[in-house]
Amino acid sequence: MKGVIFNLLQAAVTETHGADLWDDLVDEAGVDGAYTSLGNYDEADLEQLVAAAGRALGLTRAEVLRWFGRQAMPHLASAYPVFFEGHRSATTFLAGINDVIHVEVRKLYVGAVCPHFNIQAARPDRMDMDYHSPRRLCALAHGFVEGAARHFGETVEFRHLTCVERGDAGCTFRIGWPALEAAHA
Repeated sequence: MKGVIFNLLQAAVTETHGADLWDDLVDEAGVDGAYTSLGNYDEADLEQLVAAAGRALGLTRAEVLRWFGRQAMPHLASAYPVFFEGHRSATTFLAGINDVIHVEVRKLYVGAVCPHFNIQAARPDRMDMDYHSPRRLCALAHGFVEGAARHFGETVEFRHLTCVERGDAGCTFRIGWPALEAAHA
């Protein structure tokens, strides 16, 4: 797993809860804690940090990952403004994840293993999206979607129609934009 993910987690924790909590999480997780954006690290480190955060904050794994995704989006937008160029809404941003954003991620971070998103059905007010990743970080993707919507000043309704964490073969999200749905009603 690329270090940039760990850098984003550190930024989110530090900004929201302070540097002392980050240090505590690193100690409790028993990980090195020194992550460079281009480095490769064991996925278990992320899981250990997420588990430590869950214990410290009284949250489940899914809640920590979702929170992390939401909180990381402003840091992503600041560090990688090119990912957001040309997008005026979360709908176009999300539609470009595989073909634009993850292409750029792989250029920046050689060897990055990105999840794949398949948009099954899209309307102006809703999209169904499959999430494919062996890492089982669908809750993180959920948080990233909410963070992207917030970045573009939008509100989304997010439903996990199917989820590997519930025993389904894969994850499918239904993402709706209530303001657009009301406009098209």
